[in-house]
Amino acid sequence: MKITRVEAIPFAIPYSKPLKFASGEVAVAEHVLVRVHTDDGIVGIAEAPARPFTYGETQRGIVAVIEDVFTAQVVGLPLLEREVVRGRLARTIGNPTAKAAIDMAIWDALGQTLELPVADLLGGFTDRLRVSHMLGFDTPDKMVADAERMRDTFGISTFKVKVGRRPVTLDTAVVRALRERFGSEVELYVDGNRGWTASESQRAMAEMADLDLLFAEELCPADDVLGRRWLVQKLDIPFIADESVPTAADVTREVLAGAATAISIKTARTGFTDSQRIHHLAEGMGLEVVMGNQIDGQIGTACTLAFGSAYALTSRRAGELSNFLDMSDDLLTEPLQIRNGYLHRPPGAGIGIRVDPDKLTRYRSDR
Repeated sequence: MKITRVEAIPFAIPYSKPLKFASGEVAVAEHVLVRVHTDDGIVGIAEAPARPFTYGETQRGIVAVIEDVFTAQVVGLPLLEREVVRGRLARTIGNPTAKAAIDMAIWDALGQTLELPVADLLGGFTDRLRVSHMLGFDTPDKMVADAERMRDTFGISTFKVKVGRRPVTLDTAVVRALRERFGSEVELYVDGNRGWTASESQRAMAEMADLDLLFAEELCPADDVLGRRWLVQKLDIPFIADESVPTAADVTREVLAGAATAISIKTARTGFTDSQRIHHLAEGMGLEVVMGNQIDGQIGTACTLAFGSAYALTSRRAGELSNFLDMSDDLLTEPLQIRNGYLHRPPGAGIGIRVDPDKLTRYRSDR
């Protein structure tokens, strides 16, 4: 059960429809497949999505830090010493998705070794999650059409609408169009990716006050300390902290500052070990939780599903589990399937997924 090798393999898969939002645009999934090998011949896998506009990590940077720094720190450790791994990786500042992928690949290897699903090792609450779909910037008619496609094809009835453009009426018109088209048949919430000021956010939310929104997420920057606190006090729906809470300490800071009343947990940035810390903290503080998406492929989505299905709190709301549908292909031997608005955990030990070697050869970008 000892770690013998860590691989970081870059790959690139185009999106059939690029996702546009306030802090950037993604047209190609330039991610990194992380594989942790053990002396028993087990190989655990996870996915690290490069998001330079969010965490400052590039694909080349993720590969470099894993190969040049992290591998030497974890090789030789038993799979059970996850806290030791965490402590060693923490010596290096930043690099959250690289650290998270190593952590999740270790959990996957441990689950395979014990012949148990990771979700059961974490908590085992349920075998499925209801799915929410993110709608990126576009015209109202195209975003409504995208939502119709997701509802009619996959049964999805919860939508996170990307906002944060100027003028704010560009986005409020979209949300209104969605509500007018679907009425009470769907749940809607908005995510600004820090694109508006606090005053713009307040104006937008006032314009949408009659649209029965579930949440508002990261409408303005967290470093606008007074403005954000002012905004949150004016809202009558939960305000989700996402990019502003990459650690449990950040969750505590934002909540005690009055700058957030709910959080998004993203396993792509906190793995399973730190996501557990954040989940338990949120549960203790009485916060609502949404399982977020880092525009993951199917590997990352399976990891989110494993964690989110493990607990009652993370299973309560629809999880953001569908953006892989906008990719032109993926790496798994058995693709994930969303049916009737739900994504079920794959059967089998570990995370329950396997990489197709032919697809990896086709899409890897280091050869």
